[in-house]
This record gives sequence, structure tokens and C-alpha cells, in this order.
Amino acid sequence: MEECDSPRPRLLRAPVFPPPGLDALYNLCRRVYPDQPNPLQVNSVVKYWLGGPDPLDYISMYANPGQVDQGIPPHWHYITFGLSDLHGDGRVHNLSDGDEPSGFGFELTFRLKREIEEITPPTWPATLLQALAKYVFQSQNTLCAGDHVSWHTPLDGGESRLQHLLMAPDPQLGQLRSPTGLISFVQIVGICAEELRIAQHWNGPGVIDILRRLPCAGGPWLVTDMRRGESMLELDPSVAEEVSKGINNDGSNLSGVSARCSWSEKLNPAYIDENESPERATLTEDDSEKIRNALRKGLLQTRACITPNRNERNEDLSSSFNAEDGNDAADMDSIRILKSLHLIFNREAGSLLPLAIRGRVSHGRHFTFKSVLNNSAITLVSPSVTGTFVDPENPYAAQRTWLQMLVPPEMENDMAESLEELSNAENMILPKTFKWPEQRLTITIVPD
Repeated sequence: MEECDSPRPRLLRAPVFPPPGLDALYNLCRRVYPDQPNPLQVNSVVKYWLGGPDPLDYISMYANPGQVDQGIPPHWHYITFGLSDLHGDGRVHNLSDGDEPSGFGFELTFRLKREIEEITPPTWPATLLQALAKYVFQSQNTLCAGDHVSWHTPLDGGESRLQHLLMAPDPQLGQLRSPTGLISFVQIVGICAEELRIAQHWNGPGVIDILRRLPCAGGPWLVTDMRRGESMLELDPSVAEEVSKGINNDGSNLSGVSARCSWSEKLNPAYIDENESPERATLTEDDSEKIRNALRKGLLQTRACITPNRNERNEDLSSSFNAEDGNDAADMDSIRILKSLHLIFNREAGSLLPLAIRGRVSHGRHFTFKSVLNNSAITLVSPSVTGTFVDPENPYAAQRTWLQMLVPPEMENDMAESLEELSNAENMILPKTFKWPEQRLTITIVPD
């Protein structure tokens, strides 16, 4: 019989009925919807803790009358059950007390505008919520207000312009202190490509505030209307100036993404096999955990707080490492100085390079591309970022498969101008290579 890796053993308790976390969520929903004690539900046929594929035990669907006089239309309200600890006995999540997060510490919600002729809620949002829950369980990345997810397809499988997601606090549910721990409620909001780009180049909370002001784009409760045909820029032309000022003043608080990327010390532009690992050295589990901690803020997410500007406080990469690792961010014996560098990105990842330079590095921050192809990462850093293992004399360095690249001020504008065309790379003929011979740097963009 083949051996397989098994998860770490969990501390188990005897089952309690009714399950304490589930009961607390049901009681909250009854307070918000006292006239709907038995809402329609989508249930997983085989529970996740019994080997089923879907991590959410239930998704409840409520009819919300809205508040039309306040710009809140009637809508369907979807609430998940399973990202928090429903059972409190260790079968899915680690045990916690009342002052710690329950499970992942949140549940997802979604508000979909109700069409006049609808009697029952559409079920496609349940499929969407299950897919997001699978991402959370598999990646161990939580979703927070201000985060975004690029989905790249109409959320309902139709022809809608709303093809991406932004996260916001649910306006009704607040935070719940359950017997299994603290639970917040993160509402997903459908957005179009233009709004996603603004969230990336500026920040998610800024976009959320604008959407709340525009009834046709979501209104106070951020109700998603899949028939919305105009972006917030088209609904209110004055928004463009507000966004431009925000980007110029704040930069971007997107600190990293999961991407199709790789790197090599070779400068051969023909080296474009993005499935080949840049280095055959493998990371230890300890190394991998260090990188996960250091990049935790950035993977497919933006955070609700804006990182201070360069003049206010320097960013520190080493602050994300565990205290027991000492003051050094990396084991110096595992660091290798590179004399040249070739970066390879697919089209989508490459389109974020101008953002990484202008929105992050130019503001004294760092930006990380975490490869989904292999166990590697690429971090671009400003000289003011502390805790790095690069310096002006050695701008390219790698700790096993984690690469850091220093972008000095004299190179920022040159790189940003050269890469600006990637901001609209949809029609670019690929592969395309950018070269900086004096810096012995090459960047190749390959098709998605």
C-alpha cells in the first residue's frame, strides 16, 4: 500500500448537539430574518469532513426586502456555513476559545439583486461561494474586506460585465462571538474589469466606498446587479479624478499576487519555458513557511489598511518571519548572489509589472509574484525596504527559490516607462522581451 502524507493530528472533542458554531450562526440569521426560520439551502451531499469535495456544509438563501427609499433594492442574501468552526470538536478546524478566530475566522456572504419575476433565488452564487471556499481551504489564505479576486469570467456564466470580485464587510451581520470563536462576515461584490484594475492600482476600500455612493453600482449595501452595464467611471465621470488623486497620493496597497512566473540567472531570451523550475534546489518546509509568512499579506489580496508612504515608515520584509528565527530574515548560508537575471511572466502577471514599479516600489514598498507553477517567488523591493538580502552592490539574490530584486531610484522611471505598454497587453504579440544590458536584466512576457 502506498504511503501518503497525512495532516497533522487534531485535538478532538466529543460531538455536541446542536453543533455550537452552527447553532450560533443560525441564531444570528433568525435575528436578522425572523420571518424566514427555514430558508432555502444548498447542502453538500457528502460533508467535507467525511471526504466530500465541498468544504461548505450549507449555504442559506434569504429574501431581503431591501430599503428602496435608501437606494437598497430587494435582493437575495446568501450566507455560507463552514469556513468557521461549526462543530467545535476538531473534525474540520483546529479548536479555539472564544477570543480567537473560529476556523478561518469568517463566513462569506453575497447580495444579488432580485429580479421582479423571481420567486426562488438563483443557485449559481452557491457554486461561486463553494469555489471561493475551496481556494481558502487549499491555500490557507483568508479573505478580508478590501481583498479582490480576479475571476475572468461572468460570475453567473452568462454575458455580464461583472467578471471579478471585491470583498467588503457585510452591512447587516457584523461580527459574531460564537462558542467556537470569533466570526466576521465578508461580503463578495461583483465588479467589472475597470474596477478591478483600480482596486489593484489603488486599493480595494477606496473602490468599495465609491460603489456604496452609486446606487446603480451597488449602493449602501453593495447589492450586485448582474445586469449592470456601466462601470463606476461611466456612472459618475468625476470618479476618475478621485481615483487618479488616490493613486498618485497613496500608491497601491496590493503587495503581491499568485502568478505564472519563473526566474533564471541565464540571460538567454529563448529560455521561456515557464513550467521549468528556475532552480532545482528545493525548499525545506521551514523555508516554505517563512516565505508564506512573509508573503501572507499579498497573495491575491489587498488589505483594508493602506501601507504608509515612504516618508512615513519603511516596510520591513523581515517582520513577517517568526520571532524564533532571530533577527536575520534568512539563513545567510542559503543565499546566492546572482550576476544576471532573466524574469519570465505570463501576460496577466506581466500586466501588473507597471503597478509593481509605480504603485509599490516608487512608494518605498515591495511587491511579490508567488509562482503557481513551482515553489518559487519573485520579490521586487525598494532600497527603503528593510530586512532584505539584496543591496546596491548585489541587487539580485536568491534564498533557494525565493528571488529578491532591488530596484534603485535611478532605474524606477526607466523600467516603468519601458514596461508601461504591459498595462494594456491584451493585443500584444508575444513572446516579447525587454532588456536592460547595463543591469544584466531581461524580462520576457509569454502568452497566457
